[in-house]
Amino acid sequence: MNKVVVVTGAGAGAGRASAEEFARHGWDVALLSREPARLERAAAELQRKYGVRALAIPTDVADAERVEEAASRTEAELGPIDVWVNVAMATVFAPVSKLTAQEFERGTKVTYLGQVHGTMAALSRMRARNRGTIVNVGSALGYRSVPLQSIYCGAKFAVRGFTDALRSEIIHDRLNVHLTMVDLPALNTPQFEWALNKTGKRAQPVAPIFQPEVAARAIYFAATHKRREIWVGFPTVKAILANFIAPGLLDRYLAKAGYEGQLTDEPLPPDAPANLFEPVAGDYSAHGRFDSEAKSASLEMCAVRHKGLLCALAGIGIAGGIGLLMRKSRSA
Repeated sequence: MNKVVVVTGAGAGAGRASAEEFARHGWDVALLSREPARLERAAAELQRKYGVRALAIPTDVADAERVEEAASRTEAELGPIDVWVNVAMATVFAPVSKLTAQEFERGTKVTYLGQVHGTMAALSRMRARNRGTIVNVGSALGYRSVPLQSIYCGAKFAVRGFTDALRSEIIHDRLNVHLTMVDLPALNTPQFEWALNKTGKRAQPVAPIFQPEVAARAIYFAATHKRREIWVGFPTVKAILANFIAPGLLDRYLAKAGYEGQLTDEPLPPDAPANLFEPVAGDYSAHGRFDSEAKSASLEMCAVRHKGLLCALAGIGIAGGIGLLMRKSRSA
């Protein structure tokens, strides 16, 4: 019998790529996301391509009751959950001065509480069997915040704090349940097409950009190997370590580069979709509009298997990067 994985945010982006990565390895997959039609198409494609069972369960992860129901349905139709992957997220491109309390609440519920709800639903079942793995998906922005994404950054910081607290509790209780976290770099996903945007310009990921399959491979690796945390891609490593070394310098650098790097010169269409409160229909999949710029490989396996070497290389890169930032700061 195949192993069973639940992937949230599986209708598009990194969640969609992760569902396919597990199916490619012969796992049965429960796909959770809000937009029913796209989710059904994704499940049908996995069944057709890989011959696995794929169950589409329309779910808003911000609703704890619906997440619990999705977990129960998964176990009733596919069997015991072996791995639960929390990928679902929401972001808004806007300065804090233009955000509302309702937008903060909604973004936090999806990106932070969505992972809490998924983890609680999975853990209650894994605790009873004393086995299983939970993968929480973080970000370089959960260590180093950037302007224009305060909702997302705050939520990812919260995910990291929650994950670390729970990990200690699992160790205390001597559970054979593995909790891991995968921190991602900028990805070529549809979020830049449908995230609520109040800047007046089209959004873009900060280069270098990686394909969502890079994230999916790291998530699968994290689910099937005993690793505490995985930093995907050298830009993630640099951002995290640089913030430890020179956070004040990065504050000043990002005050300028953090705006320019996330926005194009193209005006935002007046009818641009926004998925914060309601799902956006359409034939979206894992990839966004940046295929020509996105990398299909990264150093994530090196980050896991050769930590000492990577940290040494990161130190060299960060030292050079900080020197460059200091020169830019002085000339600004």
